[in-house]
Amino acid sequence: MTEVTTGATKAKTAKHATLPSGLPGYEIPKSGLPNMEMPQGVGEVAEKGFAHAKGACDQAKAAAEQATNLLENAHTTAAKGASDYNLKLLEIARANTGTALDYAHDLLGVKSLPEFVELSTAHARRQFEAMTAQTRELTELAVKVTTEIAEPLRTGVTKAFTNKAS
Repeated sequence: MTEVTTGATKAKTAKHATLPSGLPGYEIPKSGLPNMEMPQGVGEVAEKGFAHAKGACDQAKAAAEQATNLLENAHTTAAKGASDYNLKLLEIARANTGTALDYAHDLLGVKSLPEFVELSTAHARRQFEAMTAQTRELTELAVKVTTEIAEPLRTGVTKAFTNKAS
């Protein structure tokens, strides 16, 4: 028991010597364990493991950069698409407001009930046709933007998985 205690005390009270540079240097305490040599293949296995881990890390970094670029492009496309969609909505609102004001102006000149019915029917028909065309335009724009966003993402993900499988 005294040998273990003495060894622990010596390890804690390691002597220091002054190095030629003037800085204090410390001795590494002796553990008392015999020197063991590594088996010959351990170093090679460790090097191969390190090289494999480094390669995997490099691949992960490249994949992360590709994913970041894909998401940045998707975000930019989505922002532009949302802007275009909002501009189209404003254009439609302006057209509908103009049509409503024209209809109100025309109503001021109505002199009889049959003239009112004819004017209202014509206005309702034009509004229905305009609404159908406007809805078609908005749908086409939304599909276009969605496709512009999704296609590069789909291609990038497909490419990433085919590269991973190779």
